[in-house]
Amino acid sequence: MKSEEAIKEEVIEKIKTIFDPELPVNIWELGLIYEVNVVPINNVQVIMTLTAPSCPAAQSLPHEVDQKIREIEGINDVFVEITWSPAWTKDLMSEVARLELGFM
Repeated sequence: MKSEEAIKEEVIEKIKTIFDPELPVNIWELGLIYEVNVVPINNVQVIMTLTAPSCPAAQSLPHEVDQKIREIEGINDVFVEITWSPAWTKDLMSEVARLELGFM
């Protein structure tokens, strides 16, 4: 049986395969994922945000996160929550994302 830490690492790797439809950067590097929690028994909770409340991907991105995580063997259930606090800013992007988008 996988440890919660191993599951969390797998979840993050799956999240890194999801790209913002308007930017050539994955949502992990963009800083859209605030928390990934694995709770008994193999339930995953993701707290995420979007670049703006009017984001065109507001419906599709959370659904894609949910579906990708469910592909991981052994996952029991997935809960994706959208939050607007704190608001997303470019400061949340990783160095990789800032380089990719020309902010450095």
